[in-house]
Amino acid sequence: MNQATLHQLKVFEAAARHGSFTRAAEELFLTQPTISMQIKQLTRSVGLPLFEQVGKRLYLTQAGRELFATCRQIFETMDKFQMTIANLKGLKQGQLRLGVITTAKYIIPRLLGPFCQLYPGIDISLQVTNHELILDRMMNNLDDLYIMSQIPDHFDVNFEPFLENPLVVFAPANHPLKKEKNIPIERLGEEPFIMREPGSGTRSAVQSLLEEHGIKVKVKLELGSNEAIKQAIAGGLGISVLSRHTMLSDAAEFSILDVQHFPIKRNWYIIHPAGKQLSIIAYTYYEYLLDAAKKITQQGGLILDHNFMNTNS
Repeated sequence: MNQATLHQLKVFEAAARHGSFTRAAEELFLTQPTISMQIKQLTRSVGLPLFEQVGKRLYLTQAGRELFATCRQIFETMDKFQMTIANLKGLKQGQLRLGVITTAKYIIPRLLGPFCQLYPGIDISLQVTNHELILDRMMNNLDDLYIMSQIPDHFDVNFEPFLENPLVVFAPANHPLKKEKNIPIERLGEEPFIMREPGSGTRSAVQSLLEEHGIKVKVKLELGSNEAIKQAIAGGLGISVLSRHTMLSDAAEFSILDVQHFPIKRNWYIIHPAGKQLSIIAYTYYEYLLDAAKKITQQGGLILDHNFMNTNS
């Protein structure tokens, strides 16, 4: 093991966590042959196989499981060291790791820009995925803070609501119901419906409301991203329920229908596991986000200019 490098351990940890060389390569921005080569060199250093392939699936051997646990301990110790150094240096440099729910990608990057201008030495890692995979990341303690629209009910977490995230009924710009008021919710059952994929927080909220009122919709498509759903709506394939924030840049292509019981009122939350020690960087971003959201609410809008947070500098 004296020949093993920290880079090889990072490659191995990613491959072991994903159970896939391909997904590890995507996460680390490396090629799959590079991943395979690094694992092969590490295996030679250990002296025992680390993975075994059964059919098309990749499994850790006993040696692999032991090394995976050791890697997690090493990286956790490294994280604590980096946190200590960042605290000693103030906010001159360091890393901020964020796990962000898909709908929040329309607002969080806009808030990261001014923050990075204030603290240019800070590197940001932003992982955008659905509710289910965010929970997986939280369980594995992969990020400093999480931006979610639902509070996990089986994790002990600290949370703070910071911005409203209303869900509204999206339709094509020329939809015949766009000028109608107080449309009965039952009318949704007559429209072709586009639904987010299983595991999405938006889908869960929509299904709960529909079930509450005994509405069955005709699901024409299930799509895994808001952008894909918006393209389908613009193409006239149906209507859907999305976050109001997804209409930041292309409002002319859509109409929001005035349907009974909408919008579904939701919030975005800043969340981190209870007991997790936040670095000075994570805590500063936490406070920054609360202040930025307050300014958005006061301004009554979502569009941020480049000098939005200059008052904090």
